[in-house]
Amino acid sequence: MNLKHLTTRLWFLLGFIGCFGLLAAGAFMQFVLELEPCPLCISQRLAILTTGIVFLLAAIHNKAAPFYSVAGAVSALIGASISARHVWLQNLPPEQVPECSPGLEYVFQNFPLADTIKLMLSGTGECAEIDGYFLGLTIPGWTLVAFLLISVFSLAALKIQKTQTNQS
Repeated sequence: MNLKHLTTRLWFLLGFIGCFGLLAAGAFMQFVLELEPCPLCISQRLAILTTGIVFLLAAIHNKAAPFYSVAGAVSALIGASISARHVWLQNLPPEQVPECSPGLEYVFQNFPLADTIKLMLSGTGECAEIDGYFLGLTIPGWTLVAFLLISVFSLAALKIQKTQTNQS
């Protein structure tokens, strides 16, 4: 792969655009297809948002690519772990699926923040529901793939920076 004309600024900007696209796809599924997001879906969106913000800051700052590369990869891997939990819940036998919880709005208004965060990260019965497959994977399965690719993408900025440094 020829990376000599690619800058880390452009690379991180492409990463930000990719994260924005994932968030737009989630919004499309929620508001157009009317698929209600579960607590784990919302947690995954927050991880995508966080990763996108890291990429945007890296593109704007255009310095310290190693820091931003690692921060982006860590953020994406945290999202991947949430997605992996979601995929795991979807593959549990029905008798092992946790009970459904009250809606998130109710939980936010009536439970302590620590309990709400625990619920959002551990998932509930509604997280085990499968709304369909695309090429053999569920939405959380594809999100897991996206997070893993984003983490590799983020770390690839280190190679781009090395190439830029060698050209200078």
